[in-house]
Amino acid sequence: MSANDAPRAQQPSAAYDSAFLKACRREPVPHTPVWFMRQAGRSLPEYRKVREGIGMLESCMRPDLVTEITLQPVRRHGVDAAIYFSDIVVPLKAIGIDLDIKPGVGPVVERPIRTREDLAQLRDLTPEDVSYVTEAIGLLTRELGATPLIGFAGAPFTLASYLVEGGPSRTYENAKAMMYGDPGLWSDLLDRLADITAAFLRVQIEAGASAVQLFDSWAGALAPVDYRRSVLPASAKVFDAVAGYGVPRIHFGVGTGELLGLMGEAGADVVGVDWRVPMDEAARRVGPGKALQGNLDPTVLFAPTEAVEAKTREVLDSAKDLEGHVFNLGHGVMPSTDPDALTRLVEHVHTLTAR
Repeated sequence: MSANDAPRAQQPSAAYDSAFLKACRREPVPHTPVWFMRQAGRSLPEYRKVREGIGMLESCMRPDLVTEITLQPVRRHGVDAAIYFSDIVVPLKAIGIDLDIKPGVGPVVERPIRTREDLAQLRDLTPEDVSYVTEAIGLLTRELGATPLIGFAGAPFTLASYLVEGGPSRTYENAKAMMYGDPGLWSDLLDRLADITAAFLRVQIEAGASAVQLFDSWAGALAPVDYRRSVLPASAKVFDAVAGYGVPRIHFGVGTGELLGLMGEAGADVVGVDWRVPMDEAARRVGPGKALQGNLDPTVLFAPTEAVEAKTREVLDSAKDLEGHVFNLGHGVMPSTDPDALTRLVEHVHTLTAR
């Protein structure tokens, strides 16, 4: 990146003094902020209604629809931040990768990347490729006002896993075979994906996103030594590419208890924690200088209200000495979750933590 290409720090927005951004910056907050991964989605009847008959990828490319879906949980739950409605494969689709999101399956890639020649599918992403993102974020920031908007992208490893496997996988045998058997090709693949991911995050930040989250959903499949050698450099490249904007950078993966320190080391300001590791132990593993996000088990929301409140207190008690804490689930909202349970949870956290 040349000096002319270096990002310029964002001017403080209306959301700058929000509880969410203060917590990300490890500053005192009026209450512990709350938002939920997948808060804009299938658990809301208004979402299912507005998406009726419209494919997932088409939904992500219509600014009016993205705006409405992103705002729905803010209106309903009173969360402290919105997250931009999209999908991690959107930038891949935008550069011409032949893929689709199949209901009940997930992203399916027509021509998986298995050879060096296949890398030619991965051209650079330009802002023009995703002009609908810029338009939607402009609409959203005007509507949200002082409520922060979180942009996001898939991390290079998780995107690579989809591209190499051709779709979702439980074992990642093709991706790992490339990582172990052809480390040069693997490194080049992740490096290209890091550039694409960074470009996608830059578009969101420059359009007005107040923070960004990098989802490395499948990084928990890796041993720490493999993560450090074969994945961390690409994730660090993404975080470094957007560091100059001055917006908080969040890093989250599932089953990453053994990787928390490394994920923080990659350059995040906030490390997301799934439900398997208590927040105080997560803080020990990550080390000082980072805020943490998490980490109620999403399935707790199916229990009676009293049980939800008790488990929530456990999370908050475990997080009471953190430098900064953003309350979230340890993974995304499950589709059959009662939306009222989420609304009650937000109110409960706000009440318990009011300063």
